[in-house]
Formats: sequence, C-alpha cells, structure tokens
Amino acid sequence: MENNTREHFVAVQKNGDGDLTAFKTSGGRVLDYNQALNEVETGKIAGANVFKAKGGSLRIRGDADGDPSNNLDQLPIFE
Repeated sequence: MENNTREHFVAVQKNGDGDLTAFKTSGGRVLDYNQALNEVETGKIAGANVFKAKGGSLRIRGDADGDPSNNLDQLPIFE
C-alpha cells in the first residue's frame, strides 16, 4: 500500500495511567489497541511502527522524525 492511501492515527484514548488504549484513524475508524497493533503490523496504518518492549510485549510507536510534538502520545484525546 502506498503511503497516501493508508490511514494514519489522528487521536487517541488513554487509561488512568496515561497508557494509549485506542486510536482514531484518519478514516474515522476507532481501533482498540490490539486492532491498531495488527493494522500497523500489516501496513494498513502509516506513520507508526511496532516494536518489542522490555518483557517481550509488542507496542505501537510513531515513526521517528525528530519532532516530539507529533508523537502518538501528543495526539488529541477523543471520547
């Protein structure tokens, strides 16, 4: 899939600890963390990647571009 045809994350939900729990895409879809993880892994979502955290769990992060203001954690909150 080409970058211009893939969705990207535009907003997030967080739990009480500030952990990301859900994502809203540019297409208006709401994905829980596991759905989002799968879509990032399969290349359906642009601007994010999956990495293995300490302890072996898979996590989503924004692609590194040197601009901390557009990290996934900085996206607007949606309800």
